[in-house]
Amino acid sequence: MQAAALKERIEQLWKDSIVPSLIEYIRIPNQSPAFDPDWQAHGYMQRVVELAHAWVESQQVAGSRLEVMQLPGRTPLLLLEIEGSAPGNVLMYGHLDKQPPFEGWREGLGAWTPVYVEAAGPEQGRLYGRGGADDGYAVFASVAAVKALQEQNVALPRIVVCIECSEESGSPDLPAYMQACADRIGRPDLVICLDSGAGDYQRLWATTSLRGLVAGTLRVQVLREGVHSGDAGGVVASSFRILRILLDRLENASDGRLLPEQLHVEIPALRREQAKAAAAILGETLYSKYAWHEGMGPVSDDVAELVLARTWRPSLSVTGVEGMPALEQAGNVLRPQTAVKLSLRVPPGVDAEAATAQVARLLCENPPYGARVSFEPEQAADGWQAPPGEAWLEDAVDAASRQWFGAPAAAMGEGGTIPFMAMLGEQFPRAQFLITGVLGPESNAHGPNEFLHVPYATRLTCAVAEVLCSLPRQED
Repeated sequence: MQAAALKERIEQLWKDSIVPSLIEYIRIPNQSPAFDPDWQAHGYMQRVVELAHAWVESQQVAGSRLEVMQLPGRTPLLLLEIEGSAPGNVLMYGHLDKQPPFEGWREGLGAWTPVYVEAAGPEQGRLYGRGGADDGYAVFASVAAVKALQEQNVALPRIVVCIECSEESGSPDLPAYMQACADRIGRPDLVICLDSGAGDYQRLWATTSLRGLVAGTLRVQVLREGVHSGDAGGVVASSFRILRILLDRLENASDGRLLPEQLHVEIPALRREQAKAAAAILGETLYSKYAWHEGMGPVSDDVAELVLARTWRPSLSVTGVEGMPALEQAGNVLRPQTAVKLSLRVPPGVDAEAATAQVARLLCENPPYGARVSFEPEQAADGWQAPPGEAWLEDAVDAASRQWFGAPAAAMGEGGTIPFMAMLGEQFPRAQFLITGVLGPESNAHGPNEFLHVPYATRLTCAVAEVLCSLPRQED
């Protein structure tokens, strides 16, 4: 591999082809099925798959077979198989579905309004818009890395690029495709996933663990219709107060600790050491990246503990509410019900299905005042912990980081969920994993002002290409 030529080629692909394609991708509101039940009728998912398919096809990757698969009732899957001339089998993964738009975008920005900042300044190289960083860039970066290496006649292992369209809904369609494509995927020696985060933009980050997810709607009903609060207040318990009582069964509101011990695990010593190392690198930037209100700060001043809190400890977020009118429409009425969407992040090793059942029992049993309480599960995904890294991969990742970023690689867990990793870890226990991504400081996936840091993504593409060159060493 000629590093200078590789850099020039990949930079050219990003500038001339990938960024324009991602701009078109961002314009398409292809929300994941959990947020757009009528996704088939709307046709947005089909449009983005066609866009990605056309771009991959235009690259004319040697020895490749490209197909859009569509199982009945499932979101589509883009599958690219590339013949190898060196030992090994690599599976590369990404997704094309997006989170909903959310509110609060800066003036001039929007979920479906791509804005690429080319002028010099602190935001130079940012491509704003939903899905560019999470995770639309992955298919383009994966293919660009392979294409640039092929043009140098570098011997590569067999590579399969798998791009799904239901990840943001918990990947409900992926198991069916994994079964349908089992022979074509084979047994990967290395899995490269480009759907994760980066602690900063100065090095290559490897994700060593992912939390699982338990999500659902907690609903409290006290009346069949709303009544005058002056008449019923003090007689009928507010559905909101009952909701508070129920949530106190799950979470200690004073410190945020989840109370059921079954939602906690013993944190491995290696992960604690990695958290300390990551904290030493990141310092206050671990939390200064958030858009804090003046006077607000993190729950702890121990950065290593904050790393563990967002990667290896369970946490609860209320992400939506129903039954509360807007402030300007709120009269003096004791409302008949309150419902909230709960998102629980659980550490690797916690069975998400069992945790869902436990949460449902905890919230619904013996409801205060005999209120009607229900918990409707919506998503359950297990967390994941990377297997011990083999020396060749750790060396390759560190060498790639030093080559393309000028700094040693770093490792850290992530607080989010990639269901595919848990599936693959169970199915292919001997595979090695490089889970990485571009979601660095302020990138704000799922929220307002999400952006892709294009210079970082370009260097990451080069780093991935170098790791692909390193795989045959394990056969030496």
